[in-house]
Amino acid sequence: MEMREKTLSQEYHFKGHIMAARLDQVELPNGHTAAREVCEHLGGVGVLPIDKDGNIILVRQYRYPYDEIMLEIPAGKLDHGDDEDAADCGLRELKEETGCTAGRIVPLGCIYPSPGFLTEVVHLFAALDLTDGEMQPDEDEFVEVVRLPIAEVEEMAERNEIRDAKTLVALYRAKLKGLY
Repeated sequence: MEMREKTLSQEYHFKGHIMAARLDQVELPNGHTAAREVCEHLGGVGVLPIDKDGNIILVRQYRYPYDEIMLEIPAGKLDHGDDEDAADCGLRELKEETGCTAGRIVPLGCIYPSPGFLTEVVHLFAALDLTDGEMQPDEDEFVEVVRLPIAEVEEMAERNEIRDAKTLVALYRAKLKGLY
């Protein structure tokens, strides 16, 4: 069965620094037309730091769209050029947000956070063999580093206290890979 839709037109309604919003008209497999709202995003990375003592290092920060302070893995946007390497971006964000450097970084795949309208791809990694250092947050970044035992982070996820998708997926994939 053919499922692909054919793009007939695209009209941009907003273009910002990290995202653009457009309205597309498409032809459906049955020949009818439909509208598709699309938010184009640069993409990003998320890094699950696991220290030698079996702790997960998270960051606590305010997230404006939800008006909430959240716990999540260090993360950032792929905003240093079209050919930016996702692993390099992850190592940079890890250093900026936690001060840690990783002796080893393990790919955990990528996720599509909301594929119904968003083009964002988030590349996930686990960071191991960590060395502590000084945080280097961006000037608009206000984060607090939180180290918690893996079991406690899993319990928080089970209690719905951690709702960030990239954090939940990174935890799960790292566990499946036997990284903790």
